Amino acid sequence: MFQDLLVVCTGNICRSPVGEALLAQALPGHRVASAGLGALVGHPADATAARLAEADGLDLSAHRARQIDAEMVRQADLILVMSEGQRLAIAERFPFATGKTMRFGRWLPGMEGDGDDIPDPYRRNEEVFERVHRQLTEAARLWQARLASPPG
Repeated sequence: MFQDLLVVCTGNICRSPVGEALLAQALPGHRVASAGLGALVGHPADATAARLAEADGLDLSAHRARQIDAEMVRQADLILVMSEGQRLAIAERFPFATGKTMRFGRWLPGMEGDGDDIPDPYRRNEEVFERVHRQLTEAARLWQARLASPPG
């Protein structure tokens, strides 16, 4: 059902590359990509995010940030954003994608039982990056449980 996943954040250098790598590892039968709403086009993943990902066996060395566009949005079966504000921005730019856009932290325990936003660690300290990495890891695990194909 959901084979093409698009993970979106702001700059496509901190959260979405890690989310992409986590989901690609967890869901090998799926196509997973990432992009940014205000991407730092061509930039590699943030060094701290990449180092934390590497400690979990993920390789972000080939990642280069890219700007979201209508073709990516059309191709995706499911778009996972990091915040409610980003979900609304996608709905405004790409109204046809409203029904297939959800928060990456949708299944995390949060306010009113509706998941949680995953804050932007860009230019923040290591502790913030570590906290965000843990949230991304847990959110990816929860998505895996919902998106993995049944055995057999």
